[in-house]
Amino acid sequence: METMTRTAAQTEVPAMAPEIVRPGTARTQELTPAQRRAVIFAQQQVIRARAARKAKDERQAALNRLWHEEDAAEAPRREDHRPAKETGEPKTISLRGAIGRVLRDLRTRDHKTLREVSEKAGVSLGYLSEVERGQKEASSELLCSIAQALGVSCAQMLRLVADYLDSVEE
Repeated sequence: METMTRTAAQTEVPAMAPEIVRPGTARTQELTPAQRRAVIFAQQQVIRARAARKAKDERQAALNRLWHEEDAAEAPRREDHRPAKETGEPKTISLRGAIGRVLRDLRTRDHKTLREVSEKAGVSLGYLSEVERGQKEASSELLCSIAQALGVSCAQMLRLVADYLDSVEE
């Protein structure tokens, strides 16, 4: 019966020269042609996504510059929201008109579209437009969801409405 021992000749592994690996080719030799095409396609998609993200960031930066310039130009004109008084009588405004005015001011201040706010608040675009114009009275729940979509709490929005009403009646 043969023994199960190995001799040095059997266990010796021939020394291999280390391969020089070029960047990007480490695994391509192990891939099938279909896998290589898939890798190339994925790399192209990454390049396209980076280019699209860069273009989007550049457009957003241009919009931000434009908005900043508009805000700087409008700042001297709108010292506060007090309307000019034509007569000696105090001007009256409805509560829904004041709410609509405040909501529109909040939305335009943040450069948001009606569509963005309506989707975030879960309200139809037409209904939000009517609320902003003072044509519809929104429920308290809808007003709170619209205010939260604009980044303010219900209480803050109502304080802004009260301040606006005070400024109109003065």
